[in-house]
Amino acid sequence: MMKVAIFGLGYVGFTAACCISSEGHDVVGVDVSDAKNREVNDGVPPFEEPGLKELMQKGRSVGSLKATNDTQTALREADLAIVCVGTPSGPDGAHDMRYIIEVSRQIAKAAADLNLEKLTVTYRSTMRPGTLRHLITPIFESVLGADFSDKIELVYNPEFLREALAINDYFHPSKIVIGTIDGEPSDIMDKLHAGIEAPTFLTGFEEAEITKFVDNSWHAVKVAFANEVGRVCQQMDISATKVHEIFVSDTKLNISPYYTRPGGAFGGSCLPKDVRALQFIANDVGANLHLVDSLLRSNEAHKNHQFNYVMSELGEGKTVLMAGLAFKADTDDLRESPNVDLARKLLSAGVELKIFDPALDPAKLRGQNLGYAYANLPTIDQLLISKEVAEAGDWDLVVVNNATGKLLDLTAPKTVETGSIK
Repeated sequence: MMKVAIFGLGYVGFTAACCISSEGHDVVGVDVSDAKNREVNDGVPPFEEPGLKELMQKGRSVGSLKATNDTQTALREADLAIVCVGTPSGPDGAHDMRYIIEVSRQIAKAAADLNLEKLTVTYRSTMRPGTLRHLITPIFESVLGADFSDKIELVYNPEFLREALAINDYFHPSKIVIGTIDGEPSDIMDKLHAGIEAPTFLTGFEEAEITKFVDNSWHAVKVAFANEVGRVCQQMDISATKVHEIFVSDTKLNISPYYTRPGGAFGGSCLPKDVRALQFIANDVGANLHLVDSLLRSNEAHKNHQFNYVMSELGEGKTVLMAGLAFKADTDDLRESPNVDLARKLLSAGVELKIFDPALDPAKLRGQNLGYAYANLPTIDQLLISKEVAEAGDWDLVVVNNATGKLLDLTAPKTVETGSIK
């Protein structure tokens, strides 16, 4: 059994905390939000994710999971610290690294104050290649001295969790990537992943750091490409569903069906942010990424296309029910959700809009999720309605954004599915 400190109790950090504690490790979560720490210690998950509440309560019941805002408490006798704090987009598209810098300083100072003999510090936050070597390493050197690596092992270990499937993805990942200063194995990381079967890649810092950029930009390419094809098909009365069926049947050259089905715009906390950051990196190093540069413009064009399509289906009507506001069904993540953008545009067009999303409780939103929700939909509290009200309403149009729509038994003259182009 190891003692593991996890810094940042957002989607990545808290999911990891619950999964790791369920394996018998002693886990202490560290977050700057006292409210979030109280919720965790009271057995209340800070966000919705299928199966997470049960996993959390298992850890709480045996005392293997708790939260604090005190770095020294978390690191005392710790074997491993996992950094999962946010790296949001800055004004120029580059990742905002202030949280990474602050947490790194706190960990280094606590390690010095506690006189820790051995600690592995692994980073899962998405960051520019070279960050471990040229930003984080100097922070630890400045606090602990040039020989800090005798006591502190730095690792980059990207995560590959999909919201609504995060627990399964943690225990059954598509791959495990371990980046160390010399590309050699890490005993602590081997212990962390013991029992998890997946292709494992040992590499240097930079190769591991760029992995998420490559993956997320590719996912964004697939979504944008599929939606551009879908728009052409829809305008020409061609079955995009049949075109997609033909396209994905070629698993030899067209790779896989994931993210290639024409439907909703991409959004969430990863793809838009990491595409912006890759654009910034490319400009900074003098590379020209014309396809990547077009991704966000194509995605915005698709959002506008879907808004215009919904308005054309609405016709002279005014009352619209939207089923699903979050980025994915069964989650409460609203960050850069295309559904939030659609709701905002419908309200601006004078539509009488109500929203059904059972996973959403505005009072439970935290951090960037909270800020994004109210910045784009300040009346979200009045827009959300119950299942009973949704099913009893007289709607001119029902807009189904995700699998939330399957929960409703509705009779409406028209239904539009934004997540699919037929």
